[in-house]
Amino acid sequence: MQFIFGFLGNKLFTPLLVLLLATSANASSIVTGEDGYRLWLKYDLINDHNKRQGYQNQLANWQVLGQSSTAQVIRDELEYAFTGLFGKTSKSMSIRTTNLLVGTFAELQKQLPKIKLAGEQVNAEGYLIKQVSYQGKKLLLVAADTDVGALYGTFHLIRLVQTGEKLADINLVSNPKTKLRVLNHWDNPDRHVERGFAGQSIWDWHKLPDYHYQKYTDYARANASIGINGTVLNNVNANPIMLTPAYLQKVKALADIFRPYGIKVYLSVKFSSPQSLGGLATSDPLNADVKHWWHNKVDEIYQLIPDFGGFLVKANSEGQPGPGDYGRTHAQGANMLADALAKYNGAVMWRAFVYANEKNEERSKQAYSEFKPLDGKFRDNVLVQVKNGPIDFQPREPVSPLFGATPKTPMMMEFQITMEYLGFSTHFVYLGPMYQEVLDTDTYAKGQGSTVGKVVAGEVHPYKLTGMAGVANIGSDRNWTGHIILQSNWYVFGRMAWDYSLSAETIAQEWVKMTLTQEQAVAKQITELMMLSHEATVNYMTPLGLHHIMGTGHHYGPAPWVDNLGRADWTPVYYHNASKQGLGFNRSPTGVNAVEQYFSPIKQQLANPATTPEKYLLWFHHLPWDHTIASSGRSLWDELVHRYYLGVEQVKHIQQEWNSLQAKLDPLQFKQVQMANNIHVKEAIWWRNACVLYFQQFSNKPIPHGLEQPQGNLTEYKQMQFPYAPGQGH
Repeated sequence: MQFIFGFLGNKLFTPLLVLLLATSANASSIVTGEDGYRLWLKYDLINDHNKRQGYQNQLANWQVLGQSSTAQVIRDELEYAFTGLFGKTSKSMSIRTTNLLVGTFAELQKQLPKIKLAGEQVNAEGYLIKQVSYQGKKLLLVAADTDVGALYGTFHLIRLVQTGEKLADINLVSNPKTKLRVLNHWDNPDRHVERGFAGQSIWDWHKLPDYHYQKYTDYARANASIGINGTVLNNVNANPIMLTPAYLQKVKALADIFRPYGIKVYLSVKFSSPQSLGGLATSDPLNADVKHWWHNKVDEIYQLIPDFGGFLVKANSEGQPGPGDYGRTHAQGANMLADALAKYNGAVMWRAFVYANEKNEERSKQAYSEFKPLDGKFRDNVLVQVKNGPIDFQPREPVSPLFGATPKTPMMMEFQITMEYLGFSTHFVYLGPMYQEVLDTDTYAKGQGSTVGKVVAGEVHPYKLTGMAGVANIGSDRNWTGHIILQSNWYVFGRMAWDYSLSAETIAQEWVKMTLTQEQAVAKQITELMMLSHEATVNYMTPLGLHHIMGTGHHYGPAPWVDNLGRADWTPVYYHNASKQGLGFNRSPTGVNAVEQYFSPIKQQLANPATTPEKYLLWFHHLPWDHTIASSGRSLWDELVHRYYLGVEQVKHIQQEWNSLQAKLDPLQFKQVQMANNIHVKEAIWWRNACVLYFQQFSNKPIPHGLEQPQGNLTEYKQMQFPYAPGQGH
């Protein structure tokens, strides 16, 4: 087998990974267990003997057809999984003794000429899992058009076993709803991860191309298990060194490891590379020499990496160079790169995260204003990659109005998995509900039912290319994401990128059963905490549509008082507009009229405070402190404070419920989350106190009856400094 996942069998096997838990002043205990490295691919023996025996009878004798590297990966995964889950497994060499057969439709049809498999229902990456009758016995098939599709189907089958699902008479077809399902790593060549909170980059560029960590293979396994088929290896604030011959050899080494798992590598590129690397006098996308340079560079890349995916570009944003430096449009810049990639079927993912103070337009409107007029002017192999909201990965945002607004240009969703604005890696926050909230939002682009998920999947407008990107939360920490619960955000992103219609709760249940416990009651309890966690975080950070009130630069903790940065739209005071008159940002027709960018009837709904959903109230309206909140009958001030206090109570509830599970969870997993929860509670209280005290000086109103007075004073909170908070840009 080509992997052992850092373990001997399924047991932790290194003294460096023990956790010393002090039990008294004079004694400690050494506890071994699961440190989080195996993620959701945790193939421990099924506790229920009868259930284990049932699965073993159905699956223990298996055969994988084909001789490709991917077929070998499938064999390795099945042997590893079934040995762990059942205690033993047996590869079969004969169809007569096989009860599980995996392969492509073409291979299966040779073995089973009389079995009709309905392959027309399955696309290039999809798969069929079906039980059929063959020679008087039940035979389970995993079938696909391609070996990679068969790999995805194999992982689905293993997931069904891990979560205790029935396999009898199974007949399911699964096809991905988006074509590009990509992780964006904001990793730099020096291994610093911008907005990363789980250690250094997992890519050790210095040791590549020759030194291949086991973690690279396990990363590929984890991604393939949830259908992710691409990875952008480096930061969107790109270093041109990534395109040099030496670094392309390093990229090739990773691509070779990932290829059997169906994962293509992409690179973020700096638009000015022709000047910085090629010595040209310009990087103007219409310049013939510039075009020639990019064509040659693309040829060089594909000679090394025949299945290279393409480029991700951040241009004319936050100081990054771009076509605008030469008076060219984003379409002209993207098309120049797209033309170079076209003969190799490579793609350009062009980020829509553009804003500039010289435009004299409110920040939330700028991406729409920039890209809506360019609809239809991009090449077919260009996707415009749009953040889920119009500002910047806030705890909650309304959806970007660009979704649905460009019928001729695919809008690729960009979610953040890493929690830049959500407590880094110590807050217990499951992002599935947030992703679902966004994907289920109706844009009305073609009338009712034109949800964001359908737009992204090309089901509203017939996009030839579709995609979803997630800014990764992965680092060098043993548990990958700095917090075991936050592994679920990587997991749910992959599952929803495959199928936007999946339920966040269903996915959470899957993840819990695969990662933490096989006990149904315990899994249900943890799932409920996960489903509560995002709303709790919004409550103690940015209730009622507040946004962008975090600390400067590092984005750690509350700082609604900051008003002295280089531009107004970097400051929290710009966004909350707190005054004696009230609170909130007026994006209605009486303000900056950002609502005009949405389709009817949304624009009319958001234009009126009485019909605006309360979760977006202060995003779109500046309201007096005495404004009545419909759901509670409280004043705006009283409701705001109650939400802040509710968020803290919800986090305390998560802490208490988790503590009650100590005897039912692996000790290492339990302790890691418990320690993070203790930090989470402290920081939720910090957010509540600092924000309530700050806004109180404008409302000049008392803390509502029944709520305790916030501890500390505003001056102390303002003086807090965090110069070495992780994840900051260089």
